[in-house]
Amino acid sequence: MKEDFLHYVWQYKKFDFSNLTTVSEESLTITNCGNYLKQSGPDFFNAQIVLGNQKWAGNVEIHIKSSDWYLHHHEKDTNYDNVILHVVWEHDTPVFRKDNSEIPVLELKKYISKKDLENYQELASPKSWIYCESQIATIDNFVLANWQERLFVERLERKYIPIEQLLQETENNWEAVLFCMLAKNFGLNTNGETFLKIAKSIPFSIIRKESTEVANLESLFFGTAGLFPLDAEDNYTKELKKRFDYISQKHKLKKIVIEPVQFFKHRPDNFPTIRLAQLAMLYHKQQNLFSKMIVAKTVTALHQLFEITITNYWQNHYQFDKESPKKKKQFSKAFIDLLIINTIVPIQFAYAKSQGKEASESLLDLLREIAAEKNIIIEKFSNFGIKAKNAFETQSLLQLKNEYCNQSKCLQCAVGIQLLKV
Repeated sequence: MKEDFLHYVWQYKKFDFSNLTTVSEESLTITNCGNYLKQSGPDFFNAQIVLGNQKWAGNVEIHIKSSDWYLHHHEKDTNYDNVILHVVWEHDTPVFRKDNSEIPVLELKKYISKKDLENYQELASPKSWIYCESQIATIDNFVLANWQERLFVERLERKYIPIEQLLQETENNWEAVLFCMLAKNFGLNTNGETFLKIAKSIPFSIIRKESTEVANLESLFFGTAGLFPLDAEDNYTKELKKRFDYISQKHKLKKIVIEPVQFFKHRPDNFPTIRLAQLAMLYHKQQNLFSKMIVAKTVTALHQLFEITITNYWQNHYQFDKESPKKKKQFSKAFIDLLIINTIVPIQFAYAKSQGKEASESLLDLLREIAAEKNIIIEKFSNFGIKAKNAFETQSLLQLKNEYCNQSKCLQCAVGIQLLKV
């Protein structure tokens, strides 16, 4: 038995309301179960009950055992002075207020049906991946669709947090925030944090000033990343090193210590050298990128912003001083889609929020135009009968797995609640 199940039972009134009595055999009528606020203090606020012939209004606290009151030290917390009813699964000890009056106790296990308890035990029993893996495919499509929309908005809200932090650090410079977020996602999972640190170490005003020459941006990115070989032989590498030294002195850039970027396990087109070269060319070609991105409302328009080709040097190199067969190394459709999902959509959501506007519906529609992401989580859901058709659905499923399944929040999940109603 877990406490969140008792919260569910109380919140949704999943117990027999008729002929309730406290453990001291006093008649009890529940007029209002109260508000489940999920914050510090009692579990349910502003409940209303009739105890004997006396009406009471106040708070309700829920525990597995009555003795948990003392285990959690509620007797020392003034937030619990207004508890009018202690709801427990098993009563094992009386609990008293500071004035030594005993708090009435309702022992729930007497009033929950066998069927509801069996449904909970089936949901909570160990599984190979998620608790509801053998049942999730049976969920009503309407319930699942509504829940996915809620999950999508929750995921946007979570992605808003680092954007909000960057806004504070850059004094609300949206172009600078976009640059940092793009840099992070150009680095993918392996080099994302390193790329973000590189981006944050270069004031965006310098990016603007130096963007007239792509070699200047390349020198800044590669130099800050520590990618120049010590014994470079080709002229282009030597030229970039000279530019980096000059630009660093001109703008009095501070040297930063960052972890080395990773090449291991990356396909050559995802090498950090190629991604930094592409980022440099993007900011050389696209001035005022944030403004263009906000105006673009379709996937096609967003893809057009990334129609660039990197410099000749990187068309026949993957690393410095090592020539390779020529390849333009343009952005793939899949990579641009990842940037839309992980950078542009969250930025558009954050900007709309800053303007007091609601954008989640239009962003939902935007991601419905993008193919479903491919990863182990999405593949697992597919194996259990939930097949994502587009990026909106994959983003929702990622939120479901990470924030609900992994946290065992089945009773705060629409899927879990629906299964318990069966």
